[in-house]
Amino acid sequence: MIITKKWDEILKAEIEKDYFLKMLKQLEIEYQNNIVFPQKEEIFNAFRLTDYDNLKVVILGQDPYHGEGEAEGLAFSVKENIKRPPSLRNIFKEIKNDLNIDRENNSLKDWASQGVLLLNAILTVQKDTPLSHKHLGWELFTDEVIKTIDKKDTPVVFILWGNYAKSKKALITNKKHYIIEGSHPSPFSANRGFFGTKPFSKTNEFLEKNNIEGIRW
Repeated sequence: MIITKKWDEILKAEIEKDYFLKMLKQLEIEYQNNIVFPQKEEIFNAFRLTDYDNLKVVILGQDPYHGEGEAEGLAFSVKENIKRPPSLRNIFKEIKNDLNIDRENNSLKDWASQGVLLLNAILTVQKDTPLSHKHLGWELFTDEVIKTIDKKDTPVVFILWGNYAKSKKALITNKKHYIIEGSHPSPFSANRGFFGTKPFSKTNEFLEKNNIEGIRW
C-alpha cells in the first residue's frame, strides 16, 4: 500500500507508472541526505485523512510550508503548536468575516476528516527552499488526482486561490462541480481579491443545495 487502499485502487494506473516509482526512490535519497518536509510518514496525509467516497471540497495549494516543523501533509495547515503562518492567518480572518467563526486550532485536520482534500500540487519540499521538489514529478501525479476527482458523479467544490491554483482550472471539466476562484491568501495578494470573497459560505450553500452536508469551518 502506497497511499491508502481506496486511493491506491483509484490511482492504480498512476502509482504504477515509471515516473512515480522513480520519484519514490528519489525521495528516499532526499530524506537521507537533506531535511525534507513533511515527515516521510505524513506525505500522503491529505489522502489518508480525506476518504475518496466522502470527498466534498478540494483546496489546492502549491507546495508544503518549508519552515521547521510546520508542514503536516495538508495544504495551508500547520501542526497545532506551530506559529500561524501569514496565509493561514488571512484564511482565518476571512472565515471570521464570512461566517463569524473564530478558529483557534492551526491544524486543519478537522476539515480533512469532513471531506476537504487539502491538496498541495507538490507534496514535499526541502527545508527553507520553496519549490525545491518541483522537478521530482509530483505535479504529474496531482494533476491526475484532480482529473480523477473531476470524474466523480457527486458534486465537488474546487477552491483555487492564486494564479498557480487557477492554472489547474483546465483540468476541471465536469459541470456537476463548482469552482471558486480568488487571490492567494498571502499578505502580498489577500487585499486584491481574497478578502470579502466569502468562499466558505459559498461552498456550504452549494453543498447544501445538492443535499450534501456543509463543512463545519
